[in-house]
Amino acid sequence: MPRGTAREDAILTATLDVLGEVGYDRMTMDEIAARARASKATIYRHWPGKPELVVAAVRNRAGGPAAAPPDTGDLREDLLAVLTAMRASLTGQDSALILGLMIAMRRDAGLAEVVRAQVVDDKGEVFGAVLDRAVARGDLPGGTDHTLFVEISSAMLFSRLFITGLPLDDTFLRHLVDEVLLPLLRRC
Repeated sequence: MPRGTAREDAILTATLDVLGEVGYDRMTMDEIAARARASKATIYRHWPGKPELVVAAVRNRAGGPAAAPPDTGDLREDLLAVLTAMRASLTGQDSALILGLMIAMRRDAGLAEVVRAQVVDDKGEVFGAVLDRAVARGDLPGGTDHTLFVEISSAMLFSRLFITGLPLDDTFLRHLVDEVLLPLLRRC
């Protein structure tokens, strides 16, 4: 592993460790630098501030930005594939870390802005690509509103995983697509 990559990984790992121990509000760049055995200058060369660093660390643990959605030629199957990938990403996360990050977003507008721009918008792009292809195939009318659709999809997965504790299995994903998402898309 090249030195730069190893250094970045150490910084991102230290960021999540410190975040998990003290929370976003009490986390400092000094503590991250000390834990990663890196200088603050090294950290600031890669990330302009704490919000960007935290988002990069969370993304690194999750495996990076959302992958391009599959094109099965069928809207239902494309939606199931995207939701399956989202489920894998969510279940691979440390729930305490994600919930702590969400609480911090409520108090720190800068963090919230960065998270929304880099994480939430990724979901919009992935679903947007699926819906745009469906419009091009004639499966959906033009002008379909992606925003509400993305919000509902994310909220349902999040609720199952972090709030209700009900299964987030393939049966639920099929139910979500068939009974909620497809009817919603056809009404928009």
